[in-house]
Amino acid sequence: MSKIKLPANIYNLRKLIQFVSNFAKEKGFARKRSREIELAVEEALVNISKYAYPDNNTGEVEVRCQMDNDAVLVIEILDTGTPFDIRYFSEPDLNVNISDRKIGGLGIFLIRKMVDEVHYRRDGESNILTFIIRKND
Repeated sequence: MSKIKLPANIYNLRKLIQFVSNFAKEKGFARKRSREIELAVEEALVNISKYAYPDNNTGEVEVRCQMDNDAVLVIEILDTGTPFDIRYFSEPDLNVNISDRKIGGLGIFLIRKMVDEVHYRRDGESNILTFIIRKND
């Protein structure tokens, strides 16, 4: 397992995404699939940096990457911020006119489209968001 832990702010976004991108490339993911992985991770990290630590509190985010059987990439994103279970966030209505659409939710929609599985759990004080990405897809 490879991991990186940094303050959960927008200034560390590039380092965190690059960490995941490098891992995926080293494990043989195609460029297109690597870009999808980067986008999903970016959406999750932006939400953590903006919403997990309210009232100007700061915290850290840890990103862990590992391969299962050389075919499945498992990415865990951990923070100790406000609990947020992505599984209960409803899909945006894409048929509604953009001017009438509720703000937000497109990032979660993109995450769900870019990865094969999304899991969330709360372990003590930690939020753990897990992405499962199959190499052969």
